Amino acid sequence: MTARRVLAALVAVVLTAALAPPAAADDPAAPGDSFYVPPSPLPAGKPGDVLRWRPSSAGPRQASVDAWQVMYLSTNALGQPDAVTGTVLVPKSADRATAPIVAFAPGTHGPAFACTPSAMIGIGAFYEQPGLDDLLDAGYAVAVPDYEGYQPAPKTTYVVGRSEGPAVIDAVRAAQRLPAAGLSPSAKVVFRGYSQGGGAAAWAGELQPSYAPELNLVGVAAGGVPADLVQVTLQLDGKFGFGVFAYALLGLDRAYPELQLDSFLSGNGRAKLAEMQQSACTFELLTTYANQKIADYTTGPGYIKPAWVARLNENKLGGTPPRVPVFQYHATGDQLVQFAQADALHRTYCAAGVQETWKTYDTDHITLVYTGNADVLAFVKDRIAGKPATPNC
Repeated sequence: MTARRVLAALVAVVLTAALAPPAAADDPAAPGDSFYVPPSPLPAGKPGDVLRWRPSSAGPRQASVDAWQVMYLSTNALGQPDAVTGTVLVPKSADRATAPIVAFAPGTHGPAFACTPSAMIGIGAFYEQPGLDDLLDAGYAVAVPDYEGYQPAPKTTYVVGRSEGPAVIDAVRAAQRLPAAGLSPSAKVVFRGYSQGGGAAAWAGELQPSYAPELNLVGVAAGGVPADLVQVTLQLDGKFGFGVFAYALLGLDRAYPELQLDSFLSGNGRAKLAEMQQSACTFELLTTYANQKIADYTTGPGYIKPAWVARLNENKLGGTPPRVPVFQYHATGDQLVQFAQADALHRTYCAAGVQETWKTYDTDHITLVYTGNADVLAFVKDRIAGKPATPNC
């Protein structure tokens, strides 16, 4: 797929965001919005406890869906407490006492505060809206985590599974503990995501048995999964997806301060990454930073030093395979998330006895954001209905 076709898939989202009314001070991701600033110190509590909440916009679903923005306790990549924001959406017609809950892990939104998934939902510019609509139309409650670090001075930990997995799990817990939502602690739960979200959903699936054994998890749907960050990122150097590579370095450095990314950045790299954190969303990552090279950002390959390799290996999927049925899918022509490493994860899961349904699509990464939704919805519905899985290992 050409860069032009990929960008066409995002242009409607960009125009929607650009034409939206200016954010009021209490709107999601408005400049200086104190809702997103975690309390310091964090209060005592358990992962998933709601620290604050407020009614929010469901964007194009405002007439049929109730929505709340939440900040909840979670766990960062170092195993320490942190605070994460997100959005909980419940169809007005749903029976809240029995409604299943789907954690919708968003794909790449970019490092800038304005890119926060909650903000995109609120202004009707969430590029995965069709997949979100599928779940709401089916009568499911949906919990959408923003992941760690979306705040006015952003510190996002992009593609760090050890941070994203807990954020996804605890979004469900927060939805269950939000009094206004009225959802059941025994509700059936599914983790669902694509691209960054596919990795986050898979990490949530791997971590759930030890981290949140009380959840009634019945399935994981994960597409375009960045299972092995080394294989995914290095092949983007000098390519269309270079901005994703650069953003991954930022995310890892935010999660693990000992990596000291700044110590091997050049002046140009330091300026470019500062600019990225200030203003880049998905569209900018794929345009402003396309086809650049890491050598122009750094004074040497510090990202291959032992400290980096160790953290990258900690964030490689497959070590503790999920105990529930998994639908894993990938585009054979994926130009952003290498196909071979996802296929390797599929084989690892199958060898470990996971009830895995593996499906490939003869398309590209961006197109599958949308064309994979029907199969994802069918999988989610079957798991919630209690139908036996049909693995094809």
